[in-house]
Amino acid sequence: MPSVPSDSNSKGAPEAVEPERAEGDPAEQASATQLSGDEERRQITGRAGVVAAGTLASRGLGLVRDQVLAGVFTRAETDAFFVAFLLPNVLRQLLAEGAVQTAVLPVLSETREKHGEAEARRFFRAMRGLSLIILLVVSVAGVLGAPYLVELFAGGYHQYPGQFERTVTLARWVFPYIFFMGTAALGVAALNTYRRFVATSFAPALLNVAFIVFALALPGWLGARGDERILAMAFGALIGGVLQVVAQWPSLKAIGYFERPSFDFRHPGVRQALRRMAPVLVGVGVYYVDVVLARRFLSELDLGSQSYFAYALRLCDFPQGIFVMALQTATLPSLASLFARGEREEVAKTFSYGMRLALFVGFAATAGVVGLAEPLVVLIFQRGEFDATSAHETARSLMALGLHIWMVAAVRQLVAVFYAMGDTRTPVLVAALDLAAFVALALLLRGPFGHVGVSLAVAGSSGVQMVLLWYWLGKRLGHLGNFEILKSGARSALAALLAAGGAYWIAQLVKGAVGSDWFSRLLPGLAGAGVFCAIFLVAARLLGSEELTAIGRPLLRRMRRRA
Repeated sequence: MPSVPSDSNSKGAPEAVEPERAEGDPAEQASATQLSGDEERRQITGRAGVVAAGTLASRGLGLVRDQVLAGVFTRAETDAFFVAFLLPNVLRQLLAEGAVQTAVLPVLSETREKHGEAEARRFFRAMRGLSLIILLVVSVAGVLGAPYLVELFAGGYHQYPGQFERTVTLARWVFPYIFFMGTAALGVAALNTYRRFVATSFAPALLNVAFIVFALALPGWLGARGDERILAMAFGALIGGVLQVVAQWPSLKAIGYFERPSFDFRHPGVRQALRRMAPVLVGVGVYYVDVVLARRFLSELDLGSQSYFAYALRLCDFPQGIFVMALQTATLPSLASLFARGEREEVAKTFSYGMRLALFVGFAATAGVVGLAEPLVVLIFQRGEFDATSAHETARSLMALGLHIWMVAAVRQLVAVFYAMGDTRTPVLVAALDLAAFVALALLLRGPFGHVGVSLAVAGSSGVQMVLLWYWLGKRLGHLGNFEILKSGARSALAALLAAGGAYWIAQLVKGAVGSDWFSRLLPGLAGAGVFCAIFLVAARLLGSEELTAIGRPLLRRMRRRA
């Protein structure tokens, strides 16, 4: 992408504003929308820190959830759960997090900027009413149509006796989860518009708490009744969805958005949001055709392939969610506000700043996951029903999927700019080309490489998406800061490669020096992860990485203030 001078978070730049300032009353929130471009960028790392802390709690509990899932249930049971839970999750991304966050949030920001708080609340109430109707219809349709959806996603399960029927039963129980998550997603849009990230960031952890509790408490009771033990996870999903909705209520009440929904579908904001939402739905839908095809391809391979892919994807999502997704969440309101005020140059500078931070984290996560794939999988999952073969196959998938982490980090920043500008068509076109690349690669690679080939296809298509989005954004905005991004990315990549090399060597050294008991199996992963973090931080500091300072300074400041 084209370049702009880098003036954010360089040495001597002011420190990031404390996140608590973004959690004030509505009057303070109103003034927040008038921040200058420099002030918006200074607040991004602070906001991202709040989101990252909540996401870290959720993803950490998610790993515990997957450890419990892997240890308690068989691979056939977890294969069924991953497909069944994917069905409402796809719709959650499509109807809730995809369309709501990228279409409703910018319109809500624009309505506040141009028409004031009262009109923004009226728009939100109308969107709430429309959302509830859509989610109710979708939930009922999903329960009734579960056999057809499972056929679409996992028709290959017919080859294993009882596997298709188990997945259909589980899907019918878990599908109403979309109603609660869709309701929560609209609340997230309102709270993020007001820069209130605490409730929206920490509430998802409640889902994983529910999963863990039900996975430990119910399987034995269900099995004794003659029911499928894996139904415990469906009950966990439903209770977790309810908890996430309830957790938002105090924060929504504080900003004046805890009101009854209306059915004023003629509100101009509703029509504008729906116009934006249509291409977003198509774009996210095209992306999830990738997911459907990936799951379909995996269902036709050996039993366990779904689980290996899902566990590997979970480990890739962990570093992305801690900061990459948090950074996008924190950046989008700033981009939307700047673009609503017509400050295109500030949009470009804010994008460049966010991209440098995203690549700093993305390169580190990619190198760490690929270099330490098997030690990490053994450390986290190998126990109970999850044996050495499962660990090895998951690690193979993880090495392939891990290659796409830094690309996804870049894509999230690129897409956020398009949506902030109201351009939802370009991401749709790119998503269609990404789909074509995925299908071609998956068909080419699944034969010789099995489930690893599907993972490689995901990584390859992510690269195609990143390159195309970057090219077209450059055409739209012109001078974006490519040179600064390239210099920053080179420093980050070099530090990550040095860390990965040192961590891999230490992990292999420890593995050869210890025994094979359960405790000894943990040591290579622990030693490798510790060495990776130490080398990366030291190398980044020696290479003069400004992103390390940008991320670390707000954290150190908060620690000093609480000491």
